Amino acid sequence: MSFIVVSPLARIAEMAVRHKARDMISLIAKEQVFHRPGVIAADRHLTLGMNDIAFKGTGNLVAPDETHVRGIIDFAASWRQETPLLIHCWMGVSRSPAAALIAALSLAPDQSEETLARRLRAASPFATPNTRLVEIGDALLDRGGRLVAAVRAIGRGADADGNAPFVLDIRDTACG
Repeated sequence: MSFIVVSPLARIAEMAVRHKARDMISLIAKEQVFHRPGVIAADRHLTLGMNDIAFKGTGNLVAPDETHVRGIIDFAASWRQETPLLIHCWMGVSRSPAAALIAALSLAPDQSEETLARRLRAASPFATPNTRLVEIGDALLDRGGRLVAAVRAIGRGADADGNAPFVLDIRDTACG
């Protein structure tokens, strides 16, 4: 079973080792400095510099854009799925859950957006996927607004302290 580990920055090394991840996507502010876990090879690590904002024009902050989302989709397509994909952002609550949804839907496009979003909510009561990433992902994956609606339907997650990594299965295990 292929799955994605979503983590806050502070726990990426632990999660990479615990789940034997060898591929990682970092969605982090451009100026954020961090160390890639040693078990992740540099060529299997994608860093996307962006802030956790929902619209452009917010001072010097970088809004997620189509280039970032294409990077998520392309990296997910190159992932061999022999080991989990680790996706992280600062707190593991907004950017990385949105990227996990986009990656899962890009890899298993035949699944229901509603079911995927409900799986996300079951895996994390704290996840509040970044709306801008979700909207761009919905458009690039040609989902006709269904991913946006599904994320809106699960609502905002509970308040989080940024210390709650979780696992999201790519496909619904109940359906095979």
